[in-house]
Amino acid sequence: MKTKGKPWQFFVVAVLIVAFAATAIFGISTQYGDTTKLWIKGAQDIRFGIDIRGGVDVTFMPADGYDATDEQMDAAESVIQQRLVNLNITDSEVYTDYNKDRIIVRFPWKEGETEFNPESAIQEIGATAHLTFREGREVDDEGRPSGVTAENIVLEGLDVKSATPAIDTDPNSSSYRQYYISLELNDSGKESFAEATTRLAESHGVISIWMDDTMISYPTVNSAITDGRAIITMNGSDDDTRDRTITLANQINSGALPFALTAENYSTISPSLGENSLQAMVMAGIAAFLLVVMFMIVNYRVPGVVASIALLGQTAMTLACVSGYLSVINSFTLTLPGIAGIILAIGMGVDANVIAAERIKEEIRSGKSIDGAIRAGFDHGLTPVIDGNVTVIIVAVMLMGAFGPTDGFFAKVLRPIFFAFGPSTAGTIYSFGYTLLVGVILNFVFGVVCTRVMLKGVSKLKFLRNPVLYGGVKNEEAV
Repeated sequence: MKTKGKPWQFFVVAVLIVAFAATAIFGISTQYGDTTKLWIKGAQDIRFGIDIRGGVDVTFMPADGYDATDEQMDAAESVIQQRLVNLNITDSEVYTDYNKDRIIVRFPWKEGETEFNPESAIQEIGATAHLTFREGREVDDEGRPSGVTAENIVLEGLDVKSATPAIDTDPNSSSYRQYYISLELNDSGKESFAEATTRLAESHGVISIWMDDTMISYPTVNSAITDGRAIITMNGSDDDTRDRTITLANQINSGALPFALTAENYSTISPSLGENSLQAMVMAGIAAFLLVVMFMIVNYRVPGVVASIALLGQTAMTLACVSGYLSVINSFTLTLPGIAGIILAIGMGVDANVIAAERIKEEIRSGKSIDGAIRAGFDHGLTPVIDGNVTVIIVAVMLMGAFGPTDGFFAKVLRPIFFAFGPSTAGTIYSFGYTLLVGVILNFVFGVVCTRVMLKGVSKLKFLRNPVLYGGVKNEEAV
């Protein structure tokens, strides 16, 4: 970068960094009456993992070593998600590892929960699904089947051979699409289904579909079905209908699963322990930031001040990448190791500045002018900074590939490397790799680019042209 610095460069970049840091830390929201509109997410809007909020981490696998297909794993995942909703657990994470036949489930304690039994919840979540097709859709006050619906079971899960999502297209219209589910029955269910549909078709009655005691669909019977092959029309062609079609097909298939789920391992953490750990980690992060700032200013003077401003920008941008910053972006789940990654990134955040500042100090003491020393310091220090950052990026990517969701980008790329290992999806380590990766990338952006622009600008201020302010020993103005 051969452009000459201007004083305004420092002030513009510094003000932008401080303004961005303020919004990233505190957020921006407006309130009208009882309605609060969130515009920019702050640190308080970060979504914390179960090791901070407290919760359960459990890994399910097919019982008795059964080798499940991908479709069967999808169906089992659908059962688990439905069970979580039935338990009023809506803030959960479910990952399916198709290569190793594992389903990793994480969910936090409910707010104010005091009597929640994790072992009972795990048993209920992993129990074999009870799928039924029932006549009508009568329910009681709690939404459970009652009356005719409770008494007349048309099919059970074992009577269903397969449920396949599909789309119907009209060859006469390029814009026509309608999603549906192709249902095929086993011999055990054909007779009872034929009798029920023949009787209900006359009045366009309903055969409701239930998972356990939750009604998941209630299609209308339009014609008698005697060959064991039916179609459930979803009446839609948009993306939402497509997703509902796939979900319902998976739920129906779950009733025909030839295996039960067993909890391979699980762990729990109390909310109080997580809260105490969070407070300790936040205090450690603040202390690390302040100590790094003090070290830089005392040892490198003006370059140290500039580096501290850049470090503030790096920290704020890291928080923004975790919180989602803009309200339309989902928050990343931050765990305790993830906070450790942020703290580590803060410590590494000045690597580029330390290297450049030391080179500037050496160049000034060898007789170069301030401008020449700054230019030489950054030019000569760039290569080791890139080398150091690249090596850490490789480590972070490997962590995200090894311990991240199996359908994630890095997991797919590195699948040949980790294929032979056992179940490894661990959101805590994945969070560490994510914050470390983000911090190192931002270290280069702020520690090299922003620092260079600000330092070139601040060095043009006349009252800051004394070489001693840049590590020199002569208390005289440079030319």
